Amino acid sequence: MASESSEVRLLGKWASPFSNRVDLALKLKGVPYKYSEEDLANKSEDLLKYNPVHKKVPVLVHNGNPLPESLVIVEYIDETWKNNPLLPQDPYERALARFWAKTLDDKILPAIWNACWSDEKGREKAVEEALEALEILQEALKEKRFFGGENIGLVDIAANFIGYWVAILQEIAGLELLTIEKFPKLYKWSQEFANHPVIKDGLPPRDELFAFFKASAKK
Repeated sequence: MASESSEVRLLGKWASPFSNRVDLALKLKGVPYKYSEEDLANKSEDLLKYNPVHKKVPVLVHNGNPLPESLVIVEYIDETWKNNPLLPQDPYERALARFWAKTLDDKILPAIWNACWSDEKGREKAVEEALEALEILQEALKEKRFFGGENIGLVDIAANFIGYWVAILQEIAGLELLTIEKFPKLYKWSQEFANHPVIKDGLPPRDELFAFFKASAKK
């Protein structure tokens, strides 16, 4: 169990869903922390020191010990602060949650990202793959309120990109990927997720995020 006096710092980027995962996990646990916004075009000495391998955000620094990679950090947070568990107690259910979190990063998020940023030539195939990825995720949700059951868990946090970022990116790209007609259960989950009091407080402002990615799309 972590002591209440422990020092926690997060190096992140406000518009990054990966940084946001750590924000959300810390807020759900009620852990006070210091946030340092990183300029990825001009990386800080701290970022290069704490994550010399990938030189990317997020990085959690707990009592001087750095840890990179968002999903690794979220699991560390869950093991260090025991309240409001993010992973199930049952070994099989825990393994399954890790599988879906990894599947989100390896298969589902890349497919959606590609669809939103693809050129006209590759768009049809990219959209098809994105819709297949969303179908896979909706099947994993089944009839549950959240992927973690009645409470937000690891997979919900890992799917923050689906729950919040996708609506913004598909609007910018002029696509209809996650809609109530195509994926009613997943769409309902996204609304529940984004309106959960702690999550809502921890997500970046929609207007600012829209402007950020709209500017990126023009480059």
